Amino acid sequence: MTEAISLTVNGRSYELAIPPDTPLLTVLRNDLELNGPKYGCGLGECGACSVLIDGMAARACVLPVSVAVGHEILTLEGLASEGRLDPVQSAFIEAQAAQCGYCLNGMIISVRALLNHTPRPSSAQLQSALEYNLCRCGTHVEILEAANRAVAINAAESPEAPHE
Repeated sequence: MTEAISLTVNGRSYELAIPPDTPLLTVLRNDLELNGPKYGCGLGECGACSVLIDGMAARACVLPVSVAVGHEILTLEGLASEGRLDPVQSAFIEAQAAQCGYCLNGMIISVRALLNHTPRPSSAQLQSALEYNLCRCGTHVEILEAANRAVAINAAESPEAPHE
């Protein structure tokens, strides 16, 4: 059964007529034409579909769209602001942390979620934040380098944040 669903994605409001149990990922990719979140495993285990919901990482492939109503959804496309890349995006580019690039959405979203709540995380916290994101190409070394660069860039942009 179709219902009127209101979503806020990347700062824009959308009114959609869709079944409330439709996976959020399906709505983002098919209805809103956002390609940052990827369909990976379909089970919420690989992280390719990750988005931020109220600043926290969430697996969009297993969340019904109805869960996101009333919350701010941010996708990879929404991280850049005023023509400027998010520090995490910049760090991943600088570190050339991509091979096929399929996992990058989840990696970037997971690091951004961590930095939202822990502006200066330890290496152990970074590794923990990325633990459940799968990279099948084996670029883990570059991804960790990018995550550490993101912490440094983020710290430089918000120097008042205490080290955690």
